[in-house]
Amino acid sequence: MQFCDDCGSMMKSRDGEMVCTSCGASVERDEDRAAQFVSTEAQSEDDVIETEEGANFEGKPTADDVHCDECGHTKAWYTIKQTGSADEPPTRFFKCQECGNRWRDYN
Repeated sequence: MQFCDDCGSMMKSRDGEMVCTSCGASVERDEDRAAQFVSTEAQSEDDVIETEEGANFEGKPTADDVHCDECGHTKAWYTIKQTGSADEPPTRFFKCQECGNRWRDYN
């Protein structure tokens, strides 16, 4: 992976040069260095987990071990987001399947 010297964003290989995905800066591709890089497949939409406040939770994984404080229902959709540093557990965001109440759980 190569990063832009101007803005620090990730660069992509395009037509023999490395192009910044953010500011558009480009540098000639160093073939010796390029041999060290590994290309991966593009991420599909199925791999993305929405965690923003207005995210649509329906159809996401379901938790059966929770309790909604608003209505007492015990099933909720959830998403996971790393809100702290990497050595801390992720935060689970829930949406009650009955009343739509939202809450979070810090593991």
